[in-house]
Amino acid sequence: MAASSSLSFRPLLSSLATDLNDVGLSPVNLVPSFGDSLVSFGLKKATTLRGKRLLLSGNKFKVNCSADREMDVSTSAVVDGVADCLNEIELKEPSISTILMNFENKFDPYNAMNTPLYQTATFKQPSATENGPYDYTRSGNPTRDALESLLAKLDKADRAFCFTSGMAALAAVAHLVGTGEEIVAGDDLYGGSDRLLSQVIPKTGVVVKRVNTSDLDEIASAIGPWTKLVWLESPTNPRQIISDIRKIAEMAHAHGAIVLVDNSIMSPVLSQPLDLGADIVMHSATKFIAGHSDVMAGVLAVKGDSLAKQLYFLQNAEGSGLAPFDCWICLRGIKTMALRVEKQQDNAQKIAEFLASHPRVTQVNYAGLADHPGRALHYSQAKGAGSVLSFLTGSLALSKHIVETTKYFSITVSFGSVKSLISLPCFMSHASIPSAVREARGLSEDLIRISVGIEDVNDLIADLDYALKTGPL
Repeated sequence: MAASSSLSFRPLLSSLATDLNDVGLSPVNLVPSFGDSLVSFGLKKATTLRGKRLLLSGNKFKVNCSADREMDVSTSAVVDGVADCLNEIELKEPSISTILMNFENKFDPYNAMNTPLYQTATFKQPSATENGPYDYTRSGNPTRDALESLLAKLDKADRAFCFTSGMAALAAVAHLVGTGEEIVAGDDLYGGSDRLLSQVIPKTGVVVKRVNTSDLDEIASAIGPWTKLVWLESPTNPRQIISDIRKIAEMAHAHGAIVLVDNSIMSPVLSQPLDLGADIVMHSATKFIAGHSDVMAGVLAVKGDSLAKQLYFLQNAEGSGLAPFDCWICLRGIKTMALRVEKQQDNAQKIAEFLASHPRVTQVNYAGLADHPGRALHYSQAKGAGSVLSFLTGSLALSKHIVETTKYFSITVSFGSVKSLISLPCFMSHASIPSAVREARGLSEDLIRISVGIEDVNDLIADLDYALKTGPL
């Protein structure tokens, strides 16, 4: 007869032995002799098992499977049924927080609890004519390989590459596009990206088209036979505009172009654009990945062997790979990334709701708010709204007062730190964009950007409230 089985138990370091003494199966609950994990088998016919032990492997399983069995359900039949289940097994994917704390560093032969720092420029070779696994840190280093391997796993990428900064990573992607070819890029990007696209890349003979990436018709009109790269952010920095990554990827791929998503504002914890169809994901690891404002780093996570080989060649040829010590700092900080991102996001949601209800705030840009026009789309492609938001007051004088009056928000560029940060983007991170261009894109001088940290949210709200109330009328 048919027997359906469900097996679920916790990981154990050793094999798990389960007594099957005098158990009636109708269905059967078999409690392992080690721990409180539960193994349950649902059988349509009750039976009794005597004096037998069932040995189970010590991995983490969650299995739903069925096995056809004869009417006579003997001990051996049950064991065979479990074996069939194990053959059909699918390992449950651990969460990012678990991966971060249990990442296996295959580049360390000594199994150190913390990734070793290989602070060296060069490596001894086995002979005059043989090369070892490493020769020169520009080409590769065990500490960098460990970080890149972990980041590839987090983004579900084939490879990941670490650079000296986010801008160095983006510059490498730009070098994939040749003279006469085109880049279609969003018009609401980080100021450094805008500077690269408007002042550097065109000098190489690459044509750059700027579009509103939330408007699919505008993108469709811009993509053509010479388009090789579509470059976007979602949400954008700092206006939190949402773009449909899936549809943009479909449109780009139909024309043979690749898609780059700058995911710095989200982190791998909240969004994995490669799963949405992107070919390359960039993170400024300075932000959420490292998390403590103590290192400059950039990451490219890539799908496809050909693309990975091209980017590794550029990383090596241009000497833009991240130094071992900086990789080690990122590896230290990344362990708490999931914890930090969750706390920062919780704080940001409460602050956004507070600001949205404040009489001196005219607009709040945050995808977590119920009235955000792109909220539904955003949550269809991300797990949360993150911890970066912006708001308008209608007055540059008031906005300047708020930025300069708060006690717990540091006036600084960047975001993603455990410390709360505040700025006027038009005068800091986006100052390189001409004022006329900023105005045309809706980037107003009174716009305040906040990167919410891990402080007590009530203190942060009180700090903002005081600054708002005491500002000029």
